[in-house]
Amino acid sequence: MWKITDDDVQRMALDAQGKINKIYIHWTAGHYNQTFGDYHINITGDGSMYTDTDDFTEVKNHTYRRNTGAIGIGVCCAYGATGQNNLGSEPPTQAQLTQVTRVIAMLCIDLGLPDDIQHVLTHAEAADNKDGWYAHEPYGPDSTVERWDFDVVHEGDEPRSGGAWLRGTARWHGAQWGSSI
Repeated sequence: MWKITDDDVQRMALDAQGKINKIYIHWTAGHYNQTFGDYHINITGDGSMYTDTDDFTEVKNHTYRRNTGAIGIGVCCAYGATGQNNLGSEPPTQAQLTQVTRVIAMLCIDLGLPDDIQHVLTHAEAADNKDGWYAHEPYGPDSTVERWDFDVVHEGDEPRSGGAWLRGTARWHGAQWGSSI
């Protein structure tokens, strides 16, 4: 793994234009500084970004039956999480939430993707096929609850609010940069 910058993310996104149609947001259920090769981008506790690829079209193993043409972002957090009211001893930090929403905005702008639930999903949303694409049997919070990454962003948030919060905050970042996503 090596550390990457906004410029690296933008360069790789521009290189992948027309080849990516989905962005999936995960938490790793690990420690703040524990990165994984399953994701194109890992965001550690202080908001730093790491990767082991220079190609966003590389197929990574991050979202069941949804990896081709997709970017997986892993937020390194949620160690010991058990539900909406317990995001573990290492819940998402403000630095991570700021960085992941900035990255969503950058990717949507540079890839030319709308920031909507058909293109940008949490793992919880993808697990329950919330984009209308039934790539698999549901396995998220509305069904078997095998995956519920970012069903909420903060402990105690309204269930199923995480994706809307992440996309809405990404839209805010895009507007600050003078781009609509």
